[in-house]
Amino acid sequence: MSRQEVRIGDRVVGAAHRPFVIAEMSGNHNGDLDRALAIVDAVADAGAHALKLQTYRADTITIDVDTPEFRITNKDSLWDGENLYRLYDRAHTPWEWHEAIFARGRQRGLEVFSSPFDPTAVELLESLNAPAYKIASSEIVDLPLVELCARTGKPLIISTGKASAAEIDAAVRTARDAGNDQLIVLGCTASYPAPPRDSNLRAIPVLGQAFDVVVGLSDHTPGIGVPLAAVALGACVVEKHVTLSRADGGVDSAFSLEPAELAALVVESERAWQALGAATIGPRESERAGIRIRRSLYVVEDVRAGEPVTASNVRSIRPAGGLPPADITKVLGRTFRADAAKGTPLSWDLV
Repeated sequence: MSRQEVRIGDRVVGAAHRPFVIAEMSGNHNGDLDRALAIVDAVADAGAHALKLQTYRADTITIDVDTPEFRITNKDSLWDGENLYRLYDRAHTPWEWHEAIFARGRQRGLEVFSSPFDPTAVELLESLNAPAYKIASSEIVDLPLVELCARTGKPLIISTGKASAAEIDAAVRTARDAGNDQLIVLGCTASYPAPPRDSNLRAIPVLGQAFDVVVGLSDHTPGIGVPLAAVALGACVVEKHVTLSRADGGVDSAFSLEPAELAALVVESERAWQALGAATIGPRESERAGIRIRRSLYVVEDVRAGEPVTASNVRSIRPAGGLPPADITKVLGRTFRADAAKGTPLSWDLV
């Protein structure tokens, strides 16, 4: 398989295939396994192609310290002022749930995988035969983790929020040096929620060209407008957080899609992809039957030979079949050579 296509489970991801829609559960299970399984079902019912988790525990991603360095300080963040350890403890998906979530997702026809945050998470996910790994934006600089995931031989989806071109290059090179060329790089704005004006979607084709990879978007903006625009710019993958209902609350609920919105994203992203077509100008195949009803010059009143051609007996109307409308100035003032009934296409034989 070329660098322009990546296989994740039974699905091929690339520009020649409909967009691969990933639903991110994150912490929207609100600490309830039954809710987590209901999210899996909702994702499948919406027609998404994959379900993604985040595999960590609070003590595998940070430590229990409450100094200022261990607090989020971003007034635009949903989590401004929160302590990292307590936030991650609240948001994590318990490891003992993973098997049940993977089983439900596979039963429903979804590709199920996760973002691991340390080697023990990779070990767990390998035991569940995850078909791919997602490198989260903040982990793109953890090159040993990138290498470990790459060495599994599974495809890597790399989010680039907050990353410089050099940091993206280092992660891509690390994966390739580990023998893994099954790479998808996602444009991403790692703000929660992210303002659409910061999405910089024009960078998506630049990522593809610069790193010779399949590209996509990990999106944290409200709604589905931004990912649809990304598809128009070449995104082959769209990742969005999902929840059963934003009204239920949850760590990510404010920028997550509800099931009906996810279903709309699946449908409309495929339509956007179909609409890309080819860089050609001219009649489309679906238009060819309509060419016959374009305008042309017709006799619009019964006329006899010798009568003059006037604006009242010859006009530009639909359908086609007569002289081009632009020839009206050439025929006005001439005379008819023969009788012609109303509805006769005008030809040079008649004038």
